[in-house]
Amino acid sequence: MTEKQAGQTAMIMAYARAYHATHDSPKIFDDFLADALFTPEEHMQTDRDWANLLQYSHPELAATHPDQETALAWVVQLGSGPITLGRSRYAEDGLAQGLSNGVSQYIILGAGLDTFAYRRSDLVEQLRVFELDYPATQEMKRSRVATAGWSHPANLHFVPVDFTRESLVAALGRSPYDPDQLSFFSWLGVSFYLSREVVFDTLRDIASIAAPGSKIVFDYLDADAFIPEKASKYMQQMQWIAAQLGEPMKAGFEPQFLAADLDCLNLYLEENLAPSDIEARYYQGRSDRYHAVEHFHFAKAVVR
Repeated sequence: MTEKQAGQTAMIMAYARAYHATHDSPKIFDDFLADALFTPEEHMQTDRDWANLLQYSHPELAATHPDQETALAWVVQLGSGPITLGRSRYAEDGLAQGLSNGVSQYIILGAGLDTFAYRRSDLVEQLRVFELDYPATQEMKRSRVATAGWSHPANLHFVPVDFTRESLVAALGRSPYDPDQLSFFSWLGVSFYLSREVVFDTLRDIASIAAPGSKIVFDYLDADAFIPEKASKYMQQMQWIAAQLGEPMKAGFEPQFLAADLDCLNLYLEENLAPSDIEARYYQGRSDRYHAVEHFHFAKAVVR
């Protein structure tokens, strides 16, 4: 993923979390601070732009001529909302469990506009938090945080990094990260933009610099997402848009072989959630349009 794409994705996902926090109930993931990262003018413009997307993403719904508010809700609930909300909830649920088992460091790879360090002051006091992302993305976040008036937590460390030029090991090596302490890594929304080789290289790096017992959560696409006759309509749309932006989706994995793949990297696959598992855990019984997205899987691995 390039620096430009990282910044665009950060904005899109943060806006979806902001919408959910201010409009929907019950909450799948309550990012109650995300809304403050956007100006009133940005809200008005984004609401209009996203509502207009309905005619392209779901023309059958657009044909019913919904008002802007309804169209916006459908776009969020049928699009980026379920993706970012489910995986964010999964990561922070896993982190909370890790804290009870001695985790003292939280490393967020491709942090974007993540608000954890500002939103969960109760947990940040128990952790050192490391946010890794492209320099421009972090500068954009710092500016928005300053505008929102949030103070910088003492335990939060920004680690600017261009992964095309520097390894994860090198980036963390110039930060206060302690390889002897139990750590929890979150790597969301990135793997499918990379080749399989780069994905495995990154996971191998994590295994090499993290203490045994440290964990990583990540999301990935299954291999069917890249087979036209098997991929869902929504997945085909996502891939088309990504390609138009110059950032084609590249990597899919066979869920049944993931444990063996990770074993070769000195990682144990602790959990591997299929869309049906994600639906049952986070979306079951909802009366709105939020549902797990086909082809998206969540995984949790442990460093041996």
